Amino acid sequence: MAFEGFQLSQTTVPDPAGEVSLRVRHGGSGPPILLLHGYPETHMMWARVAEGLARDFSVVCFDLRGYGGSTKPPASDDSETSSKRAMARDAVHLMRHFGFETFDLAGHDRGGRVAYRLALDHPQAVRRLSILDIIPTGEVWARADRRFALGYWHWPFLAQRRPVPETLIGADPEAFFFKLQYPGARAMFSAEAYADYVAAVRDPAVVHAMCEDYRAGAGYDRKLDEEDKAAGRRIACPVQILWGGRGALAAWYDTLAIWREWADDVRGQSLDCGHFIPEEKPAETLELLRGFFGER
Repeated sequence: MAFEGFQLSQTTVPDPAGEVSLRVRHGGSGPPILLLHGYPETHMMWARVAEGLARDFSVVCFDLRGYGGSTKPPASDDSETSSKRAMARDAVHLMRHFGFETFDLAGHDRGGRVAYRLALDHPQAVRRLSILDIIPTGEVWARADRRFALGYWHWPFLAQRRPVPETLIGADPEAFFFKLQYPGARAMFSAEAYADYVAAVRDPAVVHAMCEDYRAGAGYDRKLDEEDKAAGRRIACPVQILWGGRGALAAWYDTLAIWREWADDVRGQSLDCGHFIPEEKPAETLELLRGFFGER
């Protein structure tokens, strides 16, 4: 059973568009850590790492709005309700619910995008930030080329107007999100986590919410990044960057150099794996996070 010793709850947080209900697990004791999941997953991706961290930290994981068992936000013309800024607000309110005004933060994939947006929008809340296998959204779009079009094809596809991607995905969501996009996914995920992911994507509301997430990425989120970079805004806390040495970041980008344009204190490394770092290399991920967040 995943997340042994953790409590599962449905927790409500405030939002300008109405209350948001989040599916949450929390456990452990000690300094607080918030773990944010990526696409097309749920908080279950963190199970093996979270259990290890809970020996030294108070660990909180939740399904981002629109994903898994959390609220599916109403669509807005500018996609703000599905933006990383909105997801970051949820995260701050959730940690306050548990009594944490300041915390360590790690995010993988889309969760990494929420994490760095949270650090920019709420610098007082984040003590240390670990970002797994991304560069900033605005930087991805600024560098879009043939490799992007072929390798990250789901970015422009999911961002197409409603209901184009929703309709096409609806024929077989499991095949689209896992068997076609990530052919080796079934082998790298635990049976419990994979069942949770598949149950989520079989809900048309989740599929729509994930499309809205990518629509926000192509518009609202990208514009915020561009504005912040032009204004010289930087992440104030220490930043750890981890990426898969067999993935797109290693092949396409000078990952640390890009992040050093966004923060002063940046360190990191690649791991011998693909994109799904916490599930492909849980022991190594745990060791690196524990070492980074253990610095006081």
